[in-house]
Amino acid sequence: MKIVETFENRYALLCAAIQKYMPDTDMDRIDRAVAYAKEKHKDQKRKDGSPYVIHPLAVAEIVAELGLDEEAILGALLHDCIEDTDASFDEIAKLFGQTCAELVEGVTKLTRANFSSNEQEQMENLRKMFMAMSKDIRVVLIKISDRLHNMRTMQYQTPEKQLLKCRETMDIYAPLAYRLGMQRVKWELEDIALRYIDPTNYEKIMVYLQAHKEKDEAFMHAVQEKIRDRLTEVGIHNSTYGRIKHVYSIYRKMNAQDKTIDELYDIYAFRVVVDSIPDCYNVLGHIHDLFNLVPGRFKDYISTPKPNMYQSLHTTVIGEQGIPFEVQIRTWEMHETAEYGVAAHWKYKQGSGNARDFEWIRRLLESQQDTDAEDYVSSFKIDMFDDEVFVFTPKGKIVSLPAGSTPIDFAYFIHSGVGNSLVGAKINNRISNIDTKLKNGDIVEIITSKTAKGPSRDWLNICQSNQARTKIKQWFKKEKREENILHGRSSFEAEMRRLMLPLSALTDPELEAGLLKKLAFDTWDDMYAAIGYGGLTATKAVGRIRDDINRASKPQAEKTGPLRLTPENESAKHSRHSAGGVIVEDIDSCMIKFAKCCTPVPGDAIIGFITRGFGVSVHRADCPNTAGRDDPEMAARYVRVRWANMEEQPFDTTLELDCITRDGLLLDVATVMTTARVRVKELFGKDLPGGHSVFTVRFEVRNVAELESIRNKLLSIRDVIGSRRGQN
Repeated sequence: MKIVETFENRYALLCAAIQKYMPDTDMDRIDRAVAYAKEKHKDQKRKDGSPYVIHPLAVAEIVAELGLDEEAILGALLHDCIEDTDASFDEIAKLFGQTCAELVEGVTKLTRANFSSNEQEQMENLRKMFMAMSKDIRVVLIKISDRLHNMRTMQYQTPEKQLLKCRETMDIYAPLAYRLGMQRVKWELEDIALRYIDPTNYEKIMVYLQAHKEKDEAFMHAVQEKIRDRLTEVGIHNSTYGRIKHVYSIYRKMNAQDKTIDELYDIYAFRVVVDSIPDCYNVLGHIHDLFNLVPGRFKDYISTPKPNMYQSLHTTVIGEQGIPFEVQIRTWEMHETAEYGVAAHWKYKQGSGNARDFEWIRRLLESQQDTDAEDYVSSFKIDMFDDEVFVFTPKGKIVSLPAGSTPIDFAYFIHSGVGNSLVGAKINNRISNIDTKLKNGDIVEIITSKTAKGPSRDWLNICQSNQARTKIKQWFKKEKREENILHGRSSFEAEMRRLMLPLSALTDPELEAGLLKKLAFDTWDDMYAAIGYGGLTATKAVGRIRDDINRASKPQAEKTGPLRLTPENESAKHSRHSAGGVIVEDIDSCMIKFAKCCTPVPGDAIIGFITRGFGVSVHRADCPNTAGRDDPEMAARYVRVRWANMEEQPFDTTLELDCITRDGLLLDVATVMTTARVRVKELFGKDLPGGHSVFTVRFEVRNVAELESIRNKLLSIRDVIGSRRGQN
């Protein structure tokens, strides 16, 4: 049964919220804005049959509860006027001021750019949102309030709309609320979304909590009283209370730990709010005296705040009943910030409405450059929710990175030039591998070299942050275009062959323009370069045009009928020759030799070059000696080659190791190679200026997987700080 809300009731609730949270608000301006919105929306209804003006009134109430200023409340009241009525920017500016009009226009742009299933559009919409945030963060706070009220009335939408909006809320709005520090809003958005995304499990959790309500309340009351009594006894003024963690948090724990709800214990959380920071640390001592500490579960977000301004002490303890629970300790101002995030600045710091303090917004804007849309939208969700790791520069500056970050992430956070010249790292004043996972409190120092050759493609798989990955891709895009085209073409054509798609479709005049448009590139070389530097994967590129090629190929197949083998095409079927483990396309018989300049091994992308009198020389696709393949006079001498299915046999390859000079390092390298049962053909080193050395080791492997295994073992040696495939 629909309950139609009245204008008078909702207006009274708005006035009460303003009186409670924003008592100094000019109610004359508010009343004029309410009357204006009511007039503009007079012929519109909500899904539940209530007057449409109920919605902007409710959004304004949420904005007031967040403690935002008068301009934000006005913006919330009028946020749909430009979008849904004949109101104009100029009219709103004249009646309510320029700032109010700009807020309304900002929210309107975000509303018009509703999220769709198309990743490219979704990335563009996210970019618009971040741009709006960088200009005036109140725009997004109003938009989040708008979404919160829509979620509260989600029961009036169709099932399809419910699922679409709830997934969008989980993917975009809840993470944004988290990053803006708005914990209370985030929890409510998640719980409502879960109700529609997984109604069965949501209902199971709610039924369980209701059935155990009395027992849970008794447990929480006992713990609260114990904490209050101790703190009152020692003279610490406090407000202590407990709660059950919200439904979505329990749901995530059940999935992460693969347990039913009755098997979970850590679903209780207690909060102690005190008057000062010294009181916070005093309370911590008393909590650890009253209950048994769970080792490794203490976090100090007061001395090291989260990027979203969150501050608290967190500790997990076990009470007399053997039940673990979390205790959060904070001051009143920290509590306001924890509940309302950036919105709390309007209460305590008279917030200016800009986002200069939010470095992550700039990083998210930067990370859109040279990134495939689907990857960006996916990584956005990860970046938003990832826990942080807090590390220090040698000068004591705090740097926040996604959990699991490495010195590579740290270097690119400092500056792209530092990352591009990275040759090694020190963690806590000790040389460490550049793929070492950083831990809270680590002091990180980056070792750079003017002779560094730039990042390795392997770094894309090592780094954790989207920022580092984007900057590495940008370097490859700028510095290695020809190599990228070669590498990308090889990967793309290999994927085409794997799916048995005809390469001739790429040059078909009737198909080429449409395929490139579908891929959003002007030329094939542009697309190959994007694959080469990591902006796009060959799998995704081929996936986008696969159906178009198949549709175009089907009429041709029906027209010509099934292929019947004749003596000529029987010969063509076998016009590939395998020698030395390599198949040469379109050449019936030839000599094969492996180039010593780049020593390819099975698994490498390869290309063949027809030599004068010595057959086909097989190179790695990224070998510098194949750079002339685009020369029209040389192009005809390059042929497609690929590895054959064959008995594994050994191939020579070479690794060069960048090292910090020390005694005994050569012996350590030799020991690793011996332990790995690898046949070493050559091992030597030379010292370089500045305390660095380069070791060269030539050895036999059967494939790239074995090579990478050996490379990783060598990189685990102390003072070995980097490696690359050798060029003889």
